[in-house]
Amino acid sequence: MLEEISVPEFTILTLLQIIVGLGLLNVWLIRAGSATDYRGGEATTLKEEFQAYGLPDGAFYLVGAMKIGAGVTFLAGLWAELPVRSAAGIVALLMVGALAMHVKVGDPPRRSLPAALMLMMCLAIFYLA
Repeated sequence: MLEEISVPEFTILTLLQIIVGLGLLNVWLIRAGSATDYRGGEATTLKEEFQAYGLPDGAFYLVGAMKIGAGVTFLAGLWAELPVRSAAGIVALLMVGALAMHVKVGDPPRRSLPAALMLMMCLAIFYLA
C-alpha cells in the first residue's frame, strides 16, 4: 500500500526553506559554470571565483558539499525531521565568509547582494526553525 505524501503547512519558514534550498542547488548544480553579474573579482565560473579569492581548490569542494547538503536538508526538511537549524547556521557562516571575500577582492557592494540576502534568510530560518 502506498503512503500518502502530506503537503507541508505553508509558513514563512517553509517559504524560506524552499527559496534557500532551491537557490543553493541552482548555484552549485546548475549555474556553477555560468557567468553572472555577482561573481567575485573577474571570475566567470564558481570555481574561478574561489581562485579569485585566493582560496585553495579544496575549499571549493568543501564549501560546495556543505551548500549542496544544506540545500537538500532545507528541502527534505519540509517532510522529514532534519537538522534544518544547523544547516541554516552553517550557510549563514559561509555567507559571512562570502561577504568578506567580496570585500577582500574589492568588489562593488551590488556583487555582495545575493550573499547578504542568503545570510538574512538563513538567520531567519535559524530563528524560526
